Amino acid sequence: MYDYVRKQDKEVFEALEGEEKREALGLELIPSENYVSRAVREANSSIFTNKYSEGYPGKRYYGGQTYTDIVEDLARDRAKQLFNCKFANVQPHAGANANIGLYFALLEPGDTILGMDLSHGGHLTHGHPVTYITKIFKFVRYKMKNPDTGEIDYTEMREVAKREKPKIVLAGYSAYPRELNYAKFVEIAREVGAYAVMDIAHIAGLIAGKVMKNPFDFGFDIMTTTTHKTLRGPRGGMILTRENEEVAKKIDKSIFPGFQGGPLMNTIAAKAVCFGEALSPKFKTYAAQILKNAKAMEEVFRKAGIRMLTGGTDSHLILADVFGSIGMTGKEAESLLDEVGITLNKNAIADDTRGPMDPSGIRFGPPAITTRGFKEKECARVAELMVEAMKSKGEKKKLSAIREEIRGLCKKFPIPDSFV
Repeated sequence: MYDYVRKQDKEVFEALEGEEKREALGLELIPSENYVSRAVREANSSIFTNKYSEGYPGKRYYGGQTYTDIVEDLARDRAKQLFNCKFANVQPHAGANANIGLYFALLEPGDTILGMDLSHGGHLTHGHPVTYITKIFKFVRYKMKNPDTGEIDYTEMREVAKREKPKIVLAGYSAYPRELNYAKFVEIAREVGAYAVMDIAHIAGLIAGKVMKNPFDFGFDIMTTTTHKTLRGPRGGMILTRENEEVAKKIDKSIFPGFQGGPLMNTIAAKAVCFGEALSPKFKTYAAQILKNAKAMEEVFRKAGIRMLTGGTDSHLILADVFGSIGMTGKEAESLLDEVGITLNKNAIADDTRGPMDPSGIRFGPPAITTRGFKEKECARVAELMVEAMKSKGEKKKLSAIREEIRGLCKKFPIPDSFV
């Protein structure tokens, strides 16, 4: 592995080798990260990285597109089958590109988007003031009615929608553990004449695996997503349109030539491989196991008396208030757990009084360790070790023992090469 890099660039080779070792000997609990198959990695590093393919299959601006058209059509067709829709654009380089490209496809500068507040689980691209997109479009927000149950305040959302007249009602999140009431979103969007859009980046694999609801089944018009995370593919983005061909054409034009240049054909080839894997029966089993594993971890945290935002999880992630529960900041917890071989991320909780770089919470989940073959028993033990480590701050002997147990689990469940 990396033979040519080893010969040519020692510094990069050492970083690659270091990352291989880190991933092999540690447990990845960041809910937005996963392990891809060797087939996805091979496609992502393939000969297609050489090819410039501006345009779309059959309508390229360069010659020599026989095989690029084949893989992009495969990716689009498989995506449409996975998510039960008529149109798919697989060219966005990232989830943020997908969201921003969609905004420009459907809106004029100054138009309004109604999205989830970042502090209540939303995403930066859903309208956080630090993003440049807020200089072009107006974002208004909805929140949870009760952070301890996760209930969205749909009454307030409707009132905001009627007052602000958004052109897009945006569902989706990056740190919200519950399933949304999709029918309510569509009802509110239709009432004000807006598009109903869902950002499924975090739960795309759970929707593809048929263990969480598909927003298209409730009348959503468009879904945006990343292709990594629970979908277990390469890092990239995608936009799906349920049935409106006119909207799909606007999206295509917005992504290219409006927002991006040539697509990353090597990544699109890897997306096609990933979507093929997600269509297999084994993927449904995998998606179902993620939910079982998340519930096993939830139960451990509940018994330990650690407050979980929304009271637990319906999906692949848990958001825990460690500052309020055990007096440790999210940054401290992230650093401490990293030392024992558990990687997760610090995260703000609803209406957090602490700053975003040292918030009150941590966000974690089992997608990646489920890929390694962990079941409920092992995930519960990982959660127990997390709690033990956080409550053993400064106890070097105890933390060393936890690190050794984590290494043992990693060796027992190595990162697999294949998912099919």
